[in-house]
Amino acid sequence: MKNELINRIQSGNATIGVVGLGYVGLPLALRFAETGFKVIGFDVDAAKAETIADRQSYFSHIAHERVGQAVDNGFAVTADMAECAQVDVIIICVPTPLGKHQEPDLSFVTGTMDALVPYLRPGQLISLESTTYPGTTEEEIVPRVQGQGLRVGEDVFVVYSPEREDPGNKSFNTQTIPKVVGGQSEACLAVGKALYESVIDSVVPVSSTRTAEMTKLLENIHRAVNIGLVNELKVVADKMGIDIFEVINAAASKPFGFTPYYPGPGLGGHCIPIDPFYLTWKAKEYGVNTRFIELAGEVNTAMPAWVVGKAESALNQKGQAVNGSNIMLLGIAYKKDTSDTRESPGLRILAMLKAKGANVTYHDPHVPHIPALRDYDLSGESAPLNEATISAQHCIILCTDHTDVDYETLARLSDLIVDTRGVFPPNNENVVPA
Repeated sequence: MKNELINRIQSGNATIGVVGLGYVGLPLALRFAETGFKVIGFDVDAAKAETIADRQSYFSHIAHERVGQAVDNGFAVTADMAECAQVDVIIICVPTPLGKHQEPDLSFVTGTMDALVPYLRPGQLISLESTTYPGTTEEEIVPRVQGQGLRVGEDVFVVYSPEREDPGNKSFNTQTIPKVVGGQSEACLAVGKALYESVIDSVVPVSSTRTAEMTKLLENIHRAVNIGLVNELKVVADKMGIDIFEVINAAASKPFGFTPYYPGPGLGGHCIPIDPFYLTWKAKEYGVNTRFIELAGEVNTAMPAWVVGKAESALNQKGQAVNGSNIMLLGIAYKKDTSDTRESPGLRILAMLKAKGANVTYHDPHVPHIPALRDYDLSGESAPLNEATISAQHCIILCTDHTDVDYETLARLSDLIVDTRGVFPPNNENVVPA
């Protein structure tokens, strides 16, 4: 069974199923389609299926032409999980958010598996790519497969391969980012390697699914802790009248022993604000308190309130209360030059300012309207950034430093800018660093 499946993959005759066509699943599905595989996408969002059928992309960093070419190659999307019986490979790319008490919410993963199991058959590979705590594949995926009477490693093969997508990154893409793979057995790993080697330039095998799961968490915790460090130093430097961005850039001139991380209004995206808490939750099962990770999380989580406080103080110095002020947020996406609003600190800042009675608008060339959000009751359309709208604001808060913004004109026309990204020179009398 193992060799037969590997041969189907290596010959390009395998049918690939990708469950969840978000920021991870869609580029992965397109990559498989580009290399000649037949690909079926599975998503409960009918709008995504319609958009793809119309040969259009719903992400600004993915070209419409790529989607159209994939459709020409047979790429189709359905919500009918029964179609999973027709595929040889099932790749799960569904969200893994946090619950109200910072506990892992695996309902999308377990719900997907529960919908899949009636259609599992011998000769299939299941790959989980959703970020999660060590042990998830072994504790949640494997028992559901075995519950169907299928033997993992003999009839069905199970791997964990963490996603490493970086939306908007022009230097790396799905093909060129090395792929970590851990199998539930040696046979599982062999099939998983064959799958990803068919579309990824470099595959990094590890000894187990738990190791692969931990690898993803380490990558993101590394960033979260270092960003937490510079965010805390930003507050200290601000009190001392020091430009933290100048400090970081000067330190980065050292050719060894220092890696620059930059502060901001808080952490965004699906990974860095969430993943550390998956490990802290699981570590408690082993009687370990991850104090270092939790402290970094506290610092990063406090940043939106710090920004609002800086704006409030700057307005007060101009004799203007937040209540009734016209405030524009520049950039609502969490990341430069993308439309990704997942966990965006800009959304938290917007909600806080509205709660204080401010008249808040936003401008983001990549986010024409605020999408439906689970944690916020927010709505709005991106306002134009022109002389009239800029002049009407008591304060502009720069949350995301998108490239296609005329910052020179913005500085000239604005009465007050709160800059969370170090875009403007600190000696500009109308700019307040935050």
